[in-house]
Amino acid sequence: MTSNLRIVFMGTPEFAVPSLEILIENKFNIVGAITAPDKPAGRGLQLKASPVKETALKYNIPVLQPVNLKSEEFIKELAALKPDLQIVVAFRMLPEKVWSLPKEGTFNLHASLLPQYRGAAPINWAVINGEKETGVTTFFLQHEIDTGDIIFSEKEIIREEDSAGTLYDRLMQKGAGLVLKTVDAISQGKISTQPQQFNDELKSAPKIHKETCRIDWNKSSREIKNFVRGLSPYPAAWTTLNGKNHKIYAVQIIDRKIEGDPGNYKTDNNWEIIVKTGDGAVAIEDLQVEGKRRMKTEEYLRGNKL
Repeated sequence: MTSNLRIVFMGTPEFAVPSLEILIENKFNIVGAITAPDKPAGRGLQLKASPVKETALKYNIPVLQPVNLKSEEFIKELAALKPDLQIVVAFRMLPEKVWSLPKEGTFNLHASLLPQYRGAAPINWAVINGEKETGVTTFFLQHEIDTGDIIFSEKEIIREEDSAGTLYDRLMQKGAGLVLKTVDAISQGKISTQPQQFNDELKSAPKIHKETCRIDWNKSSREIKNFVRGLSPYPAAWTTLNGKNHKIYAVQIIDRKIEGDPGNYKTDNNWEIIVKTGDGAVAIEDLQVEGKRRMKTEEYLRGNKL
């Protein structure tokens, strides 16, 4: 595949990289990459480039890193690239001046089956809510976030053993394929879009904050298991054990009786930590206490007696 369309790619994290690479591999004309400014990282707080910037530089693609997407300087630099089409994968909300610039428009890749799960964390919320399927969608940007006309979408099964992390990896690859399909269709003038439907039963995917991640042990064992796997490995569900905050990465539902209120736990200080839930109990399998690395329960209990 190839096209004379001048394409500007916008994205920052690892999730966007396969979409950029698949376009490069298929000889599409990427004239620029827009990504976040370098950020301090690691113990030395050295400035680190985003995964999209690293990929773009590897292929000698010009990179812009605006702090303010509305600044006249950035708009001029973007216009100088003369984009025919812009593609957004895991980037910031764009002002109209930016998304309306190219003649073919600007499309976004979203990790859900729109109109379900509009928002910043669609993968996490689909798993937290116990969905059996999700997917990826491409759509043209318009004023309201994640509401533009749909170009293509593809489904992905959510497996019982999936965490947000494993689902993220599959959707990252599936999304790249859908971006390629979308660009190919636009370049050939073979697209017909579908307006999104609006109703009161749509589920949203708001940004996740630390307090959002606290485990409510009054919920059912199934809800708690989905909550933990929907936040694993990042940002991770958490609870307090022995007065210290612990990130919890995996639990299993077990048939065990525990006395007291939900949140009470029982341990043999050797192999297991069992916590009472609203309707039963779960065993913590994978956790991390503040200031330490992530461990399996057996290893954790060798150095941390509860």
